[in-house]
Amino acid sequence: MCKKILVIGFVWPEPNSSAAGSHMMSLLRFFKGQQWKIEFASPAQPTEHMVNLSEHGITSQSIQLNCSSFDDYIQTLQPDIVMFDRFMMEEQFGWRVDKYAPHALKILDTEDLQCLRNARHEAHRAKRELSQADLHSDLAKREVAAILRCDISLIISSHEMDLLTNTYKVDPALLHHLPFMVNLEKLPNHVPCFEKRQHFMTIGNFRHAPNWDAVLYLQEIWPLIRKQLPHAQLHIYGSYPPPKATALSNPKTGFYIKGWTEDALEVMKNARVCLAPLRFGAGIKGKLLEAMITKTPSVTTDIGAEGMHLNLPWPGHIANDAQSFADAAIELYRNQQTYAQAQYAAEKVLNTVYNKPILEQRLLQRLVNIINNLHSHRQDNFMGQMLKHHTMRSTQYMAQWIAAKNVNKSH
Repeated sequence: MCKKILVIGFVWPEPNSSAAGSHMMSLLRFFKGQQWKIEFASPAQPTEHMVNLSEHGITSQSIQLNCSSFDDYIQTLQPDIVMFDRFMMEEQFGWRVDKYAPHALKILDTEDLQCLRNARHEAHRAKRELSQADLHSDLAKREVAAILRCDISLIISSHEMDLLTNTYKVDPALLHHLPFMVNLEKLPNHVPCFEKRQHFMTIGNFRHAPNWDAVLYLQEIWPLIRKQLPHAQLHIYGSYPPPKATALSNPKTGFYIKGWTEDALEVMKNARVCLAPLRFGAGIKGKLLEAMITKTPSVTTDIGAEGMHLNLPWPGHIANDAQSFADAAIELYRNQQTYAQAQYAAEKVLNTVYNKPILEQRLLQRLVNIINNLHSHRQDNFMGQMLKHHTMRSTQYMAQWIAAKNVNKSH
């Protein structure tokens, strides 16, 4: 079954900058593994850390928002499958795909639920608990509508699967749980032992609001750790550190903003403990998966661990206030027995949740089944069909209005 797949990216993939970039590349490798022809298109500007897709046998194309040039492009390409990277791309291009490639299977890769992340961010800023009203925001309505308009949506977190089915009442037939796919056969054979590791670390794109908030929270937590471990250091890695971040670097207190690293696994495996005090966010966290891969125990919050380990023991500790977080970090750093237990827990979670061949096989079976029964699958999705009715096509009409306005400007 040789298929032609068009992936419409919100950004160009940066696997060394973000978990989303890494997840996207794993999906592209999965498609290549089926001998499918892949074209990656994006309206985003090129970036310094973007991957060279041609080295992976993937063609690429720059496309424009709110422009009929996409119509000609997709009519010529005629893909069998179109995958949207995040719901905003489905809003922009989904109606054009429906019109000019109506038989293409439509996949939405949500990465994480933007509406959940945003709702938690709003609640955190207001210093209050998350409410039902937060979850029923305009952003949630837009994102769930995009899910309903697609044939299948890839959901990275088990918590988000529950939220979509129980709170938003999305038909499970439209959802597929797909966490990060880890090739367990290629895990590092040897990582430094407890005695040879030193210091604490964390990593994350500084442009991602939950990561920046975690850095600020570490300013509160770190003195509590440093008081008990005066020679320990905290190394904070991540792409695109702004001046306000680098200004926090303080050798006297052992608080170092390291910035960009070419190899996240290399710096992770040499640290003794990974810290991820995330106070809001969604999806599953690449830094915590990398910690498991390198057998680096971690300390995180309930939100950090959410949807990542099913009911298995966390490979480290979970703590939700500054003092408890610091105490957990210190205990892991000092106690070799607890450390070994966390490393064993990491192996269990990786094998149970992130086993690449099993996840790939489930995904392939799901896609093939929908492709073979696409007409009936769409017939069963009445809500999705309703959202494509002309009275509901605000995204199409807005795009056409912007395009017309742009033409008038040019004249």
